[in-house]
Amino acid sequence: MENVIEFKHVYKSFGDFQLKDISMTVKKGFITGFIGGNGVGKSTTIKLMMNLLQPDSGSISIFGLDHKEHEKEIKQRIGFVFDENIFYAHLTLAEMKEIIRPCYMKWDDRLFNSYVEKFELPLNKKIKSFSKGMMMKASLSIALSHHAELIIMDEPTSGLDPIFRREFLDILHNIMQDGKKTIFFSTHITTDLDRIADYITFIHNGEHIFTKKSYQIQEEYAIVKGGKELLDRDTEQEFISIRKSNAGFEALAANKARIEDVFGDLVLIEKPTIEELMFYTKKGAK
Repeated sequence: MENVIEFKHVYKSFGDFQLKDISMTVKKGFITGFIGGNGVGKSTTIKLMMNLLQPDSGSISIFGLDHKEHEKEIKQRIGFVFDENIFYAHLTLAEMKEIIRPCYMKWDDRLFNSYVEKFELPLNKKIKSFSKGMMMKASLSIALSHHAELIIMDEPTSGLDPIFRREFLDILHNIMQDGKKTIFFSTHITTDLDRIADYITFIHNGEHIFTKKSYQIQEEYAIVKGGKELLDRDTEQEFISIRKSNAGFEALAANKARIEDVFGDLVLIEKPTIEELMFYTKKGAK
C-alpha cells in the first residue's frame, strides 16, 4: 500500500514547543483524520508538509518525493482547504479563478464549472458576500479543479452548522469513490471523523501517539467503569488515565483484552469515542 506522506524522525522546535521524533505515514486512497488538542503541533505538522516550515532534522516525503527538493512538482498535485478565507474578498469567484488557474498545469475549467454547478456557487458575486459554507465549497472546488491527488484540510468544518457539516462530509465521501484521491483532515470536531475517517493520526504535546485504522481504536481501546474498590497501585497501571468520583471510576485503557483478563465481569467496558480518547490522553499527560 503506497504512502502519500511520510515523516521520518522529524523534529521542529519553537521556543518552549517541540515536535519530537515524528514518524508517521498517510496511506493513498483513504481519509486520514488528524487529531489533537490546541497547541499540540497539528498546524506545525501541516506547515511542514506544505514546505512552509523546514524541519530541524528528519525527512519528509510527499508522493515519494523530497518535500523541499521537489516542492513545485508536489504542490501541483496538492489541493489545500483552510478554515478561513484565503481569497481576495473584493473579487468574484470567477475573478479569483482567473488568478489561480495559471498556477496549475493541469487546471481544468470544465471540472471547475462542474463543481460550481454542483455546489450551487455564484460565480459573479463578491467573495466577501459568501457564507462560511459557501466559502468551504469554493475552496474545495478550487482545490479539486487541477486534479489534485492529495487534499489537505485544516479545520474545514470549524464554524459550520451541523446540517451543512453533514452535507460537506457527504461531499468528501463522494469525492473519494474513485479511489485515486487522498484526504488528510485536521479537525477538533471529532464526530466528523467518526463518520468518514478511515485512519486516525493522533498527536499530543508534539509527539505522535499513533496512526490506526478507525475500527482498530474501538477494538483495542476501552472506556472502563467500575467501583473504586477495584483500584489499587497495580490495577491503576492498566489505564492511561482515571477519573474518580463518589460513584466509582471511569478510565481509558489501551488494551481491551488485558482489561477483560484483569477485571473480568467486575467492570463495564465500552467502546471509546475519539473525543474520549483525546480527553483521557490529555488528562493522563497532566
